[in-house]
Parts: sequence; C-alpha cells; structure tokens
Amino acid sequence: MDSLERGYVQVYTGNGKGKTTAAVGQAVRSVGNGLKVYMLQFLKTDPTGELETAKLFGDKFQIFRFESKKGFFWNLTDEEKVILQSEINTAYNFAIEVIKNNSCDVFILDEIMGILSNKLLTEGQVIDLIDKKPINMELILTGRNVPDSIIDKADLVTEMKCVKHYMDKGVYTRKGIES
Repeated sequence: MDSLERGYVQVYTGNGKGKTTAAVGQAVRSVGNGLKVYMLQFLKTDPTGELETAKLFGDKFQIFRFESKKGFFWNLTDEEKVILQSEINTAYNFAIEVIKNNSCDVFILDEIMGILSNKLLTEGQVIDLIDKKPINMELILTGRNVPDSIIDKADLVTEMKCVKHYMDKGVYTRKGIES
C-alpha cells in the first residue's frame, strides 16, 4: 500500500451543494493512487450512490455508518435523540480508534459539522481528533457552519457557496445526483 508522507486537514463547508461530493471525489482520486480511504458518515441513513461506488473499490474505500434511520434532527422525539446520541458516541469512538490505529491514509468525517450544530459532539471532541491525527493521515471534514476553532486547525478550507439552486424551483433530491 502506498501512503502519504504528510497528511493535512481539509474542510469542505458552506451552504452550497457539493461538500460530500468533493470528499468522495478526493476519495476516488486517493484510491486511484493506491491509498486506503475510510469515510464515516453522520446524519445519513438513506441509500446513496457513494455507498455503491465504495463497493467497487473493495477494502480500499470503505464507508461506515452507525445511525439507524430517523427523520430530521429537529423532528426527533426526546427518546429518538437519546438513541441518536448513543449512535453518535459509537461513531466517535470508532473515529478515535481509526486515528489511534492509523487504519487508513485518508479519513473523511462526512457531515461532522452537522453533528456539532446539533450539539451531539463538542468542538473540543472534534479538535481532539484533529490533534491526534497521525502525521501521514489526510483528514477531511464536511458540513455547514464550521466553527472558527476548526478553521484555525485546518490546512485547507473550501466554502461551497450557493449562487443558484433548482431546489428553489421545487426540485429536490434526485437519485444519482443528490443521493
């Protein structure tokens, strides 16, 4: 297996479409260059194209999800929020182990900023992951509303800005494009 000499911290944020897509694109490029990629997805439980894409690469690109299917966070009951918190804690502990064991070359924490926004993890917990990242691991974080403390720790921050979106015309999630 090839490996990175030096890994950095990338953040894809903003209110525009494309944060996860950019991370998956980086994953495909990395796998194509002999690197091993793990993607830990938060707040996503529906089938998506990236799950099928990852299967094409075998163990070179693996996607992990720990959450059971629920509605949007703001519609959850208190009981569902307790279950979700437990699932997020399991996912976070998985992330700690991946970093501790240097299990992959590129580690994507997809929609981790949504977890912060919903107060399911703290900024300190995410910063701890960044600080403990092995020198040769690339860490990619996605999601809206990235805190300044994480921007300060990152080496690359790209903001996706929505200029125009067909959602404004009533066109929502389309299979193969948004899912």
